[in-house]
Amino acid sequence: MEALVSANDVLFVLLGAIMVLAMHAGFAFLEVGTVRSKNQVNALVKIMVDFSISTIAYFFIGYSIAYGVSFYSGAEILAAKNGFDLVKFFFLLTFAAAIPAIVSGGIAERAKFNPQVAATFLIVGFVYPFFEGIAWNSHYGFQDWLLASFGAKFHDFAGSVVVHAMGGWIALAAVILLGARTGRYGKDGRLHAYPPSNIPFLALGAWILTVGWFGFNVMSAQAVQGISGLVAVNSLMALVGGTLAALLIGKNDPGFVHNGPLAGLVAVCAGSDVMHPLGALATGVVAGGLFVWAFNLTQNRLKIDDVLGVWPLHGLCGAWGGIAAGIFGAKALGGLGGVSLSAQLIGTGLGIVIALAGGFVVYGTLKMLSGIRMSAEEEYDGADISIHRISATADD
Repeated sequence: MEALVSANDVLFVLLGAIMVLAMHAGFAFLEVGTVRSKNQVNALVKIMVDFSISTIAYFFIGYSIAYGVSFYSGAEILAAKNGFDLVKFFFLLTFAAAIPAIVSGGIAERAKFNPQVAATFLIVGFVYPFFEGIAWNSHYGFQDWLLASFGAKFHDFAGSVVVHAMGGWIALAAVILLGARTGRYGKDGRLHAYPPSNIPFLALGAWILTVGWFGFNVMSAQAVQGISGLVAVNSLMALVGGTLAALLIGKNDPGFVHNGPLAGLVAVCAGSDVMHPLGALATGVVAGGLFVWAFNLTQNRLKIDDVLGVWPLHGLCGAWGGIAAGIFGAKALGGLGGVSLSAQLIGTGLGIVIALAGGFVVYGTLKMLSGIRMSAEEEYDGADISIHRISATADD
């Protein structure tokens, strides 16, 4: 009976890993549909290579930092519990690899390829698992301190802060260090529009991400007996709330409409297992509106050229999700309880600090050592030399 239960858990987590792996196609098409046509090949290659580099970094370094598990310890770990530890690694890898996929959307159209590969290795190997271990594996006594001080640990069921806010705030550091795309802002500071190149691709990417997100959230239980229909329905309500808020506030703009569900889903990850569905709907509504407002703010007033709006979408909506879990997860607002708003605020703040610091250290160091931005000629052509070679080989 033990083997049967373990096998079911292995299959459950494996299916979750496959669904989140498929989300990376969503990241790719969302970026391909948003960037200009000349940068589409660059975007596709970058997402695929980033995932592969993430796998190497997380397998050899990151997973051990976060969970203390090494795959060098002998054959027993390979066969134990039907290989459950291996599929758990696969599942959590797909979360870790989402970080560079998120960053990719912010730095698109002017970041050099090879330095970005190096940044991916450093982020997934060191920066991300450092906070992952604190939040999800109780490293350094941080969670114990929150429990003793506020009666609850920092709660992030599926990664509003651990994954999405981390990715968004790392991306903000990278975008600031890169600077805006050539011609994006005139000498008078006026914004020059770079409209999405392919709305159907953008929509396809959003749909792939939306569907895969049910694996991202529901399968975060990591065991069959932990499955909760509440997580699924809360995810549904948040994506609907985000969509409708983005539709209304974004004045029917298709880019906002298709990012609206993603904003809601980013925000509901943290508290999807403890909120009432009405709380999840409210969380999604706030996130959809927050994304539209912050996207316009960064592009028009702050002059931060975040191509896909990954800081508003993942950074701010992820932070809101960490806070919302402490609000709508409370019993007073229909939630299941076991959360503390103070703990959520502190945990969310720590994630932001680590992400920003890590982002500036990684990209700042690479900027000094090798540069992180394409030359003017490469940016004009739409890809740096390494991608030109890949494309030329395919054409030959």
